[in-house]
Amino acid sequence: MSHLFEPIRLRAVEFRNRIGIAPMCQYSYEDGFANDWQVVHLGSRAVGGAGLVTAEATAVEAIGRITPGDLGIWKEEHIEPLARVVRAIEGNGAVAGIQLAHAGRKAGTAAPWLGGKTLSDDAGGWTPVGASAIPFADGYRTPHALTIAEIRDLQARFVDAAKRALAAGFRVIELHAAHGYLLHSFFSPLSNQRADEYGGSFENRIRFLMETTRLVRAVWPDDLPLFVRISATDWVDGGWSLDDSVELAKRLAPEGVDLIDVSSGGNSPLQRIPAGPGYQVPHAEAIRREAGIAVATVGSITQSTHADEIVRNGRADMVLIGRESLRNPYWPIDAARELGHAHLLPRPDQYKRA
Repeated sequence: MSHLFEPIRLRAVEFRNRIGIAPMCQYSYEDGFANDWQVVHLGSRAVGGAGLVTAEATAVEAIGRITPGDLGIWKEEHIEPLARVVRAIEGNGAVAGIQLAHAGRKAGTAAPWLGGKTLSDDAGGWTPVGASAIPFADGYRTPHALTIAEIRDLQARFVDAAKRALAAGFRVIELHAAHGYLLHSFFSPLSNQRADEYGGSFENRIRFLMETTRLVRAVWPDDLPLFVRISATDWVDGGWSLDDSVELAKRLAPEGVDLIDVSSGGNSPLQRIPAGPGYQVPHAEAIRREAGIAVATVGSITQSTHADEIVRNGRADMVLIGRESLRNPYWPIDAARELGHAHLLPRPDQYKRA
């Protein structure tokens, strides 16, 4: 029976345990460049014992940033600062992953601690883009509906970003197709009212993601895993549903996707989320069971015994820790001790005096 501290192999990459650090935006960069904050932030989570440490939503173009302070990978100059981050992660025993993202119609806002509101051009904002000219919520700008030519250009930007991620040394790519950002906005009927081949039917609405996945997989080495993060449900009647997610996962697996990172929500201010410890685990469990693909689960998982139960009972293959890792970067080390697996995750020599 698998447990939280049993290694897992996806393609040629072995993760020392089933704990991942979820990608969490830090909004702390200039012109998309990684910096000392990211080295310390992600490096310390690797020291803390996680098997996977994933860099936050990393924009494939400048107007794909949620805020002007987001991380970027849209130009060659971004590679070396990101490589420094990779060295900090991999040098401390974790696998380095990166989430490739485009914020779509939710782009161009202030950082959360600055109010999170849409920025005017004068304040450093810009006109966002999306599947359709439908703003995310009151107070957000109406996005420019992408033309087919612009969709093709964006797909090429995802491909170029994947090549840069490889050059920087990352061993996992995750495509961000959740939380109302660009890829999610295409496959959810709440935000996609197109009348061309990228709108209408289920097959048309998932086309952008399917094509992008296929293109990225073609340039990402066969021995390295590819993840996709999805929102399993919009939590809104008439929106994207768990059944839709199961069908999507079934179609992504043959395209070379190795794991579905299962989150939820983020595409409508009307969502009603029954949040609580592990509230998204049933979604991951259903996708794993019905689509036959590896999954990661995330969301209010704070206790080591809870995380271990999820893996032991086959509800997910990996557990991603988010806010709890902000409170305690060494959560995996503490969990190993609590679960009797301390021998599988030795503490750093420099910290043993503690």
